[in-house]
Amino acid sequence: MRRLALSLAFGLSALATGCGRGDDQTVSSNSGGLCGRPALAGEVIGPLSNPMDGCGSSHAIRLEAVGPIRLSRAATMDCPTARALETWVKKSAVPEVGRMGGGLSGLRVVAHYTCRTRNSQPGARISEHGRGKAIDIAALQLRDGSEISVLSDWGQGPRGRVLRQTHRGACGPFGTVLGPKSDRHHQDHFHFDTASHRGGPYCR
Repeated sequence: MRRLALSLAFGLSALATGCGRGDDQTVSSNSGGLCGRPALAGEVIGPLSNPMDGCGSSHAIRLEAVGPIRLSRAATMDCPTARALETWVKKSAVPEVGRMGGGLSGLRVVAHYTCRTRNSQPGARISEHGRGKAIDIAALQLRDGSEISVLSDWGQGPRGRVLRQTHRGACGPFGTVLGPKSDRHHQDHFHFDTASHRGGPYCR
């Protein structure tokens, strides 16, 4: 029953035949979705350019929601990243939260596209944020108005377990998954991006 409910909530990707073929397809489907996924709501932006070498995206969207799950602010990214987020929301975040607080209603987004170096460190390589391939999430928002906060709840009881499981569930849909145990820069949020690594997903 839970799987059936999730399928109905997010829609079936198969309905978007003829749309979203190719990693950078940003044309909206007839059902109103982006990137060939009816569950993805927002708008097409198109090419993003930036004077800093390495930044920008050839195809970008502004994502507002994944099915019934709203983003606290619209996030700019490319289609592969949007689809990875949908997979994580559907297969990890929603089922792991379950009925806690009435269920998952939103994601508190603290960063998306911005042209900068990794962790804003001088001389570092361009961040995946600068390529439209990353999103940072600080909390899972619940229907009762509360939230499961990475900063406050990591390692703390049932909410901490939800965070640990959703962090683990992002490893695979995303190429890089960073959280409080990775380094001092990620104590208060999860960083997800779709970079490819030789040895498979990098998850810390």
